[in-house]
Amino acid sequence: MVNESQNRTKDTSGLLVQIATYNTNLQGVLGLPQDLVDWLAPTLQVSNFLSGGARVPDIVAVGFQELLPLHLGLAGLSKPILDNRHALILSQIERHAPNKEKYSLVAKIANVGVAILVYARDDGVARRISDVQATWTGSGPAFMGNKGAVGIRFRVANEDGGGGGETFTFVDCHLTAHDHNVKARIDDWKHIVSSLLFAPSSGSQPSTLYDSTHLFVLGDMNFRLELPSSHPLYDSIHTPRFSETISDELTRKELRDYDQLTVEKRKGNIFVGLHEGDFWRFKCSYKCKVGTVDQYSTKRIPSWTDRILYATHTDTPEQSSIKNLLYTSVPSYTTSDHKPIVSLLLLPPPSPVPSTGAAQIIPKLPLPSSYHPIPDPNAHLKRYIGRTLDRFIGVIWWIFTLLGAGSGLFGFINFIVGLGAFTWWKGSPNGPPTNGV
Repeated sequence: MVNESQNRTKDTSGLLVQIATYNTNLQGVLGLPQDLVDWLAPTLQVSNFLSGGARVPDIVAVGFQELLPLHLGLAGLSKPILDNRHALILSQIERHAPNKEKYSLVAKIANVGVAILVYARDDGVARRISDVQATWTGSGPAFMGNKGAVGIRFRVANEDGGGGGETFTFVDCHLTAHDHNVKARIDDWKHIVSSLLFAPSSGSQPSTLYDSTHLFVLGDMNFRLELPSSHPLYDSIHTPRFSETISDELTRKELRDYDQLTVEKRKGNIFVGLHEGDFWRFKCSYKCKVGTVDQYSTKRIPSWTDRILYATHTDTPEQSSIKNLLYTSVPSYTTSDHKPIVSLLLLPPPSPVPSTGAAQIIPKLPLPSSYHPIPDPNAHLKRYIGRTLDRFIGVIWWIFTLLGAGSGLFGFINFIVGLGAFTWWKGSPNGPPTNGV
């Protein structure tokens, strides 16, 4: 008979991965509180319960959406803010680590306002990481980056040095907004799967995000609650009463069946092969009143727009081998109309390495026989069409914002007024001299 202590040892033999996502509502450096203890404390608490002693995550992934004002993101000016985020996050992770563990940045990448940073623990998994890649794609109009995804992939060698190790892929998404745009969100995901490409895993064809041992997808998916008019709560969805009603966990559990993401995933239209924890256990992450802990705007129906999904190579269609130890929001963050989401995931132990023959094979995710993700042969062209438009529109918008002392609209008006005044002055008798005068 296996005792509890043996079970605990077995459970903790896999890597511990902490994932966090936050739509900062275009706040730039103001979008994240300067102390991340509210983000980390629940993680450390669960780790302590899990292992019988404080255990920090082996890997930490942090994703942002709407990281900075849109015109700055489109103009490609995200680097200073991303660097600021990196310095803050790293300092906070290490400050709150129970044994003062140190972490290294594996990679970071941003495209317009979507960004992801991944860290690994120095005295453990960081020593075995190689083949790091970072990539991006836009799914906005004409493939612009106001919507889309960024991704980071790397390989972790086995502890004994044998075999090909395991591939980790982290994808941060921001999909199309508004209640009625369900099909657009599904199309965004299909575009991301076909165009967020990594180096070939075998042969010469680029690989998709599904070509992984472990896959983590996070971000502002923008799926909403969609109640039928016959539902008892339908008439109250835009009133404070609805916000009070969903404070009850049993009510939220019942409402999960009206979550657009859940509905479309069950149909097989999106996030094929991915699993998720009990999102309904925490209150809706959107649309919150800025400056408040637990109040919602009545302009939108409260919804779980911000999500974390995952898959591993030993999953079945019904169940994941990854243990979701924690999945919650952090209400104390009040500078955005979204709440940050955090999850703590315990991965299964690595598979035994074959002693002969296929020693270099890297385990891959199982997918339904009917689902075949195919790289878009025009993905590279589409990405750079979008990026060219991003930069063109972003720089013009940035110039107008400077002319308008922070307002692009006023800057445009000032430009038009100034252009009109210059044209009038040039054509007036007191204007500049003409040739031959």
